[in-house]
Amino acid sequence: MRTDARSTYPRRSRLVGVVAALLLLAAPVPAAQAAGGAEEAGPATPVTVPALSDWAPESGQYVYGRGTRLVADGKAERRVADTLADDLRAAGHGSVPVVGGGARTGDIVVDVAPKRPALGKEGYELRAGKRLSVTGATETGAFYGTRTILQLLAQGDRLPAGRTVDVPQYEERGVGVCACYIHITTDWLENLVRDMAYNKLNQLLLELKVKSDAHPEANTWGYYTKDEIRRLVALGEKYHVTIIPEINSPGHMDPWIENRPDLQLTDSDGNKQPSRLDITRPEAFAYYTSLMDEYAEVFKGDSWHMGADEYMLGSDFAKYPQVLEYARAKYGANATPQDAFIDFVNRVHAYSADKGKKLRIWNDGLTGANTVPVTAGTTVEHWLNVATKPSQLRAQGYPLMNAAYALYLVRGGFHSDTKGLYDQSWDPRSFEGEKLASREGITGAKISLWPDNGRGETENEVAVDTDPALRHVAQATWGSPHPDATYAQFTARAAAVGHAPGWRDLTRVPVADGTYTFRAGTASVTAEVKRTPDGYVTLKTANGCLEVRGGKLTLNVPLQPGVEVSRQTCDPANTLQRWQLAPAQDGYRLVNAITQMAVHVTDDGRLVQYPPDQQPPAVWRLTAG
Repeated sequence: MRTDARSTYPRRSRLVGVVAALLLLAAPVPAAQAAGGAEEAGPATPVTVPALSDWAPESGQYVYGRGTRLVADGKAERRVADTLADDLRAAGHGSVPVVGGGARTGDIVVDVAPKRPALGKEGYELRAGKRLSVTGATETGAFYGTRTILQLLAQGDRLPAGRTVDVPQYEERGVGVCACYIHITTDWLENLVRDMAYNKLNQLLLELKVKSDAHPEANTWGYYTKDEIRRLVALGEKYHVTIIPEINSPGHMDPWIENRPDLQLTDSDGNKQPSRLDITRPEAFAYYTSLMDEYAEVFKGDSWHMGADEYMLGSDFAKYPQVLEYARAKYGANATPQDAFIDFVNRVHAYSADKGKKLRIWNDGLTGANTVPVTAGTTVEHWLNVATKPSQLRAQGYPLMNAAYALYLVRGGFHSDTKGLYDQSWDPRSFEGEKLASREGITGAKISLWPDNGRGETENEVAVDTDPALRHVAQATWGSPHPDATYAQFTARAAAVGHAPGWRDLTRVPVADGTYTFRAGTASVTAEVKRTPDGYVTLKTANGCLEVRGGKLTLNVPLQPGVEVSRQTCDPANTLQRWQLAPAQDGYRLVNAITQMAVHVTDDGRLVQYPPDQQPPAVWRLTAG
């Protein structure tokens, strides 16, 4: 979680214009209009995100129609074609058969040609004429070619004839989401994965809690079940999005060790620190690595992110003399407390390497106060301007990813100025505090979503904010950072291609505004249901609006299971009064838009919130009037 001082900037209202922004993203703009004024692409260049940089037009056109088939020979080609067929169907283009053999007019041909090394791991060649063909040197490259096909077909069934070779500039193109503390729905995350792939982003970092079998004392809300994560990882694999898990350590460990005081770092006054793991204790390392092992059951990628940020946030090593004692005992009289911190990072690196995983960390812990170096090969994700600069990290040989604060979207706080970044032609060489002259050693860049004020915005509001930032980072990491003369033209480009096939509109409300009686068992509530601008509902009773209030607050959110749903003075700005009506058999579940816990009816008739796997959600039957 990010708690840098800049994340406390005053929140700008997000309710105004949410509906308009959603409609803009849903409504395609004519391709010629979206391409108008392009600096690098002529007016005949088809409109895509990221933009095509070397389109060579030819005479004629490709026509998609009822007779179109997907031609794919070989297992890799077939996998790509099968996914494309699913997406064509989801996009309303009908059921297209996948066949082998020769192609005919109107067909789409998928080819994987390893002898095309110039295409790299993710590039592709697209040719449009009497038929449409996409060729990659790898399965992933061919897959990205099909994303371009889907974007073009989203604008019409007739494509101009021509050819392009489209190769990304950066290897890592991503999004980071802290689904930590605050639970983010898997529906929202699935939408994100689909849109990431559609825009050729390939890496999703998830800081989140997987419900633990080995450590049930750590299962405070909002965790995810292992089956939920397996489904999400499978979707990522299908769409070539690598999902990297993070358990932040040794700082920000309170979601895991708040009920384990034996693992908490103790200061010189004898106070336990629930957010800080005691890196001097072997039991702490064993605990952390046991969590890594449990995550490996559901996350199949080859990377592990341990965070390693803000360990001494609001304090300093002088308050913990045992840390210096540990460092000197291991590394000699000249060791510093920072060496103990780096020692923990390096031990996690060694453990990860033994499990076949590459380690990633944030940069702010690399202050230069250490005498022990971070193990070679550790990827450093740079978000904050500290003493050790990006150029130094690159010179030391560490893979370097740009996760700049300028790319942050903080719930209820700082939001990336995407227009400003676009107008500046921002690219991944522009780190906080330093701009590098070349791309060498830079793996790529990502936007990051943090929930510092968990009730500051709803998921649907976050989605509206995230969409332009996602398109921008996709453009800046794949190709030119400034393909259109103005930001308005770039956003029109994004609107033209729309969302990915299979993307679901989570702002839909399944009932009309009006007064209803809600009944679940012996419980009954009469309330006026009113849609909110961000796609939830408020429930106004005779005694006030239903709201979750009480218990311990985490990031300003009442996340304790069992907290009662009460009636409070109605406040349109209070996000804890917003609800989802989630369809269930013979009725609806009532889920709070912020806590993401469902309403359960107790034996004595009280309405309380619980995670759905702890207590059965009430199923409400609605009667109008």
